[in-house]
Amino acid sequence: MTTLPETRIDSGRVRGLWRLHRGADGSVTRHAIFLGVPFAAPPVGEVRFDAPRAVAAWSGVRDCFLHGATSQLRSPWDPPRIPEPSIAGPATLNVNVTTPNPARGARMPVLVWIHGGGFISGSPASPWYGGQGFARDGVVTVTISYRVGFEGFGWMADAVNNRGVLDWLAALEWVQRNVEAFGGDPSRVTIGGQSAGGAAVMRLLTMRSAQHLFHSVLAISPPDASATMAEGRAASARIAASVGASPDRASLEAVDGLTLFEARDAALAPVDDVLTGFVVREAQSLALGPLVDGDVCETSVTDALAEGVGAGKSVFLGACAHEFNEATANLAHLIGDSPAAVILERAGVPTAIAAEMAEEAGDKGAAWALGQGMTDAIFRQTVAHWAALRVAHGAPTWVYDFRWESRAPGVNGAAHCVDVPFGMDILGFPATDAAIGPAAPQALADAVHGDWLALVRDGAVDAPRFGEDREVVVYGADASRSVGTGYAREARLWDATRH
Repeated sequence: MTTLPETRIDSGRVRGLWRLHRGADGSVTRHAIFLGVPFAAPPVGEVRFDAPRAVAAWSGVRDCFLHGATSQLRSPWDPPRIPEPSIAGPATLNVNVTTPNPARGARMPVLVWIHGGGFISGSPASPWYGGQGFARDGVVTVTISYRVGFEGFGWMADAVNNRGVLDWLAALEWVQRNVEAFGGDPSRVTIGGQSAGGAAVMRLLTMRSAQHLFHSVLAISPPDASATMAEGRAASARIAASVGASPDRASLEAVDGLTLFEARDAALAPVDDVLTGFVVREAQSLALGPLVDGDVCETSVTDALAEGVGAGKSVFLGACAHEFNEATANLAHLIGDSPAAVILERAGVPTAIAAEMAEEAGDKGAAWALGQGMTDAIFRQTVAHWAALRVAHGAPTWVYDFRWESRAPGVNGAAHCVDVPFGMDILGFPATDAAIGPAAPQALADAVHGDWLALVRDGAVDAPRFGEDREVVVYGADASRSVGTGYAREARLWDATRH
């Protein structure tokens, strides 16, 4: 009989499970999983809106066979593109560890993955985040949970703010103390994430207080997560009012978690004219997220990069070509027969760039073109500008542009989330079909995963660094990997709309 994997961490002994993984080439490897391991005490009752507290030690051996509770109480997406289960329970601050060899002294590189979900949803329990491909390649993967929505990011005058950010820091401190017990090397930690998770790792990169916790950064489709205190207060006041409360601790502690979780849409300020200024407004819409409070988050991500914070760390970042192009299809009734360039200018895109986007959209129409404006404003211009700021400090930076288009029904183009199964090397998993379709090209997964792996293992990508010539890794529509140039239009959009 096979003995189950066990190890000791600072709060007690944990027992996991062995799991087999069949790779794309048919080879079978074994790795250990430890699920739902608490890194902090349950954030409930009197400590609901506190910074994370130390978890109580336990005696005996704790079975870590099942994913832990999630802060997401139910998914706001139907269906979600990334399957991220909601799991009930109070102990929502937990990690999942996947390791090829849970033995001290193995000194394997570590990938800490932070899930996305716009800071209002998401779950570390997704089958996409299981780390099987990385375990096969000798990497320990740790997926972390954190408080989402108001629980993690709502502002209150008399409570600790940026609670979700403090959860990330607590989880990374846990990794530093404990990853050796799972065969990991705490001096070789890469933090990675997609969408809001990509924003999270860029936020951490630019926090001086976090520099000792990781060594490289993998930022997949990162929006800017730098809401001002004024924006955070306003969003939180709207949420509180929507549930009949005021934005203070005593009032909101009386509101149950599900009611507060489902009030997230109230964070957005009402708009009378949706199309006017749409693109500029969408680029600044993450008011329920990390707040620039001068304390936990001292300054914005952009300002910190301009100051050279994190310049000593390797970063690989980029975005899909059509992240949110399909998100504007429901605005077709407002657009009517208006030409794409006219709609884009109305939305705040400068004339020359609007003409370029309209020509690129072609027969796909004005709604698609407006979605391209949304894609560039939320994701791609931040990639362009942040990479340039790092280059100014000589920081090791690589940029990618993912252009392969999904084959799944209802998913158009190189859309949001489509790149993640390639990077995780999980093509063929049933959970990926809805996002990328059947028979996705394994050669592209080998390329994307290979680049992610190189960053995690070696701290560098086998490609030219981003610089004045704007060389980027292009994952092409034809499933190729090449080096080209990119993000020039997005850089111009930033310069025209953000300054």
